[in-house]
Amino acid sequence: MVLLNDQELGLDDVEKVLFHNEKLELSPSIRQRVEESYSFLHEFSKNKIIYGINTGFGPMAQYRIGEDDQVQLQYNLIRSHASGLGNHLPPLEAKAAMIARLNTLSLGYSGVHISAIDVLLAMINNDVTPLIFEHGGVGASGDLVQLAHLALVMIGEGKVIYQGEIRPTAEVFEKLEIKPLQVTLREGLGIMNGTSVMSGIGLVNSAKAKDLIGWSVAATIMISELIDSYDDYYSVQLNHAKKHQGQRKVAAAIYEQMQESKYTRKREQELYEQLVKDEVIENKVQEYYSLRCVPQITGAILEAVETCQDRLIEEINSANDNPIVDVKTKNVYHGGNFHGDYVSFEMDKLKIAITKLSMVAERQTNFLMNPSLNSVLPPFVNLGKLGFNFGMQGIQFTATSTTAENQTLSNPMYVHSIPNNNDNQDIVSMGTNAAVIARKVIDNTYDVMAIELLTIVQALDLMKKTDGLSGVSKKVYDMVREIIPLFVNDYPVYEDLAKLKAAMVGKSPLAIK
Repeated sequence: MVLLNDQELGLDDVEKVLFHNEKLELSPSIRQRVEESYSFLHEFSKNKIIYGINTGFGPMAQYRIGEDDQVQLQYNLIRSHASGLGNHLPPLEAKAAMIARLNTLSLGYSGVHISAIDVLLAMINNDVTPLIFEHGGVGASGDLVQLAHLALVMIGEGKVIYQGEIRPTAEVFEKLEIKPLQVTLREGLGIMNGTSVMSGIGLVNSAKAKDLIGWSVAATIMISELIDSYDDYYSVQLNHAKKHQGQRKVAAAIYEQMQESKYTRKREQELYEQLVKDEVIENKVQEYYSLRCVPQITGAILEAVETCQDRLIEEINSANDNPIVDVKTKNVYHGGNFHGDYVSFEMDKLKIAITKLSMVAERQTNFLMNPSLNSVLPPFVNLGKLGFNFGMQGIQFTATSTTAENQTLSNPMYVHSIPNNNDNQDIVSMGTNAAVIARKVIDNTYDVMAIELLTIVQALDLMKKTDGLSGVSKKVYDMVREIIPLFVNDYPVYEDLAKLKAAMVGKSPLAIK
């Protein structure tokens, strides 16, 4: 159980609810804070002009709304903006968006009725996720369209995903005895006017990205063992000569595993402690960059992912709607906390980082495919008859084309602002678009990584190097072989690769600390 209280919601808390299905519980202090915010706003807004309570929205804010129409105004906002199209978000991302919105509303800066908290809590704990669509948000005034679909469900309308099926909200609410949101003051705007969908997608993205780093580092270790690499590329002495913590962490994770392996070499034993008289040194003095520069490359990627997670946690612990209700100062402040620039920028940086990770995987795969580079394997890691069988030749095309798509997708969304809303929203973040595209890059990278791992495992069997592997390499080898047994003859491998990818998502073979 994760308790929402006066402390900030941490990354571990979010991941417990998202990935381990722990329940959320609301502390009495949070309930009191929300009720105080609502009560204050209810009294304060009388005889005053407060945006979104007794005015229209956006460029229509100059139109005053009479008291008799104010509740209907909120319903109109919700229903008119539930206009998303495209694919719907996976339930995990929709659940993350609800966690983010619940936490934001719980801060007491939104002035919403307590029923908004109660219905969100019930939906999260019963795994009822709103049908939210990818297309519609521009990321300023928050995720208006996407959050309108959440608000639509909260008032008992629209559709939800429950037990793997798309069903009418009213039907599921009745079954689970969930009471819809009680709209009284500004609940429509309070729910819709924030960054919770882009943040929710971002939280799922960053968790999967962090796992990908584990798979990538594991692949580097396995290839290093395959080719009897020197271990000084990953030594403390080398990597602590630079100050970057990500580089040091990645190098330490690789070096630790290489000390367990019987397939790694010490440079000093072969090149320093004995006199080498050969004019042409048979064994490479240094490996290609895609192996020996992994700490420097993947370290930067690791730091980008960790920074992204820090910014996302800051965002979901922030009041990111408008206006802001401040009970302490007895005032209501108008501004732009709904703007999604922080999230959008991080999603662009995340997809650039993970695109680079896919490039490392593709280059390492190419190293294994090309005997002119690795000097120990047949072309395309072919365990069959050369010329007659094809080995991993076909699979490389998929890795290369998928990586190329990532390179195109990694162009930034952050700078693609298009004014809209009668130019009221004259500069926007496109944060949700950035998060959705980052998700595609991450998904593509799992494809490339699955191809790389299968290629490595085939090569290890060909070289008969499966007994003296490091702990993480043996763990990955066994996992792959459980799904895809050793093969010599050509066969359509696509279904097995899909199974391997599915087994990788949501897991990591090693934690990099």
